[in-house]
Amino acid sequence: MKGVKSSNMDHLVPIIKIFGIEFDLAAILMVVLSSIIVFVLARLAVRNLSVENPGKLQNFLEWVVEFVQSIIGMATDFKRGRVYTGLGLALIMYIFVSNMLGLPFGIVSEAHDNQIPKVFGQELIVKGEHEHLAWLWWKSPTADMAMTMALALTVIVLSHIQGVRHNRKHYLKHYFEPWPFFLPINLIETAAKPLTLGLRLYGNIYAGEVMIGIILGMGWVGIPALMVWQGFSIFVGAIQAFVFTMLTMVYIGQASIHDEH
Repeated sequence: MKGVKSSNMDHLVPIIKIFGIEFDLAAILMVVLSSIIVFVLARLAVRNLSVENPGKLQNFLEWVVEFVQSIIGMATDFKRGRVYTGLGLALIMYIFVSNMLGLPFGIVSEAHDNQIPKVFGQELIVKGEHEHLAWLWWKSPTADMAMTMALALTVIVLSHIQGVRHNRKHYLKHYFEPWPFFLPINLIETAAKPLTLGLRLYGNIYAGEVMIGIILGMGWVGIPALMVWQGFSIFVGAIQAFVFTMLTMVYIGQASIHDEH
């Protein structure tokens, strides 16, 4: 097992099949790890709360909370949207941490004599023909389309649930606005939201990791470019976390918070 990011991006996905269902072990591992990191950071930040002498982590978390509240204020009416502060805080921290995990290094396991290893008694699935078997275990969770689409579907479904709960009349009415024959267009727009939300996040993070692999393939010559790209990737990761959180609040606001005219 190698703890470096390889320039070869043609790594296999470590998949096992249980009861006919395929599970991407790398994606599951990184999702759990991202959740643990965010939870630990949050717990450490509130462990010794102090008004007079707050610690650095507490100051940082308070800044993030204020930032999320400003996002809600920009997206919708803050007085009624402030209840979603916890959701926004969880989203922006989780997505940012997930975006960063694949930047420093990668972990690749290689098969000896092309002997396929077993995990939990199940052989890893190999799709297609490969001269060299190597599985990538460490990557950004958000560089996996299944993960970003699941996250997007979750927040979109939540926005519809909140719309039905809090403003059923307007929620159903807006599908027929401005005229009833706009119903098919509004339904297409609704179906497109999780696609654009999930694919935007996935595309940006996956492309960033591919670029890192290409730059590493340049050898020592690529080190300056790698340093610049790593810095740019941090910026892109932060922007994508912001955009995803902002759009989530916009969609929830459109569905559940409506001013009667």
